[in-house]
Amino acid sequence: MNIEENPELKKVVEVEKGNELKEYIVNYVGTKLQPENNEVTVEMIVQEVANDFPEFLMVVAEENWIRGYRQAFLDMEASEQEKNSKEDELVIADESVTHE
Repeated sequence: MNIEENPELKKVVEVEKGNELKEYIVNYVGTKLQPENNEVTVEMIVQEVANDFPEFLMVVAEENWIRGYRQAFLDMEASEQEKNSKEDELVIADESVTHE
């Protein structure tokens, strides 16, 4: 898998019964793009939302970026705490050995 490509984008969208919004979006994109095989993919929907409603997609992308950035800092802090804890354990173990 190419790390720069998300395989989910190539998936054909299946509309579940009762999901009116999904059905509307798939029909809208299908009507607008008229794919030869009559299948609408996630990528097609993303492209059309980006073209027709970019402010919506930007909010979703920005929120995702902020959450990822925040998670990276939490992960770095947890890693640093774990490292410091292990160093403290080594110091304590070393001190107990030298005092015997």
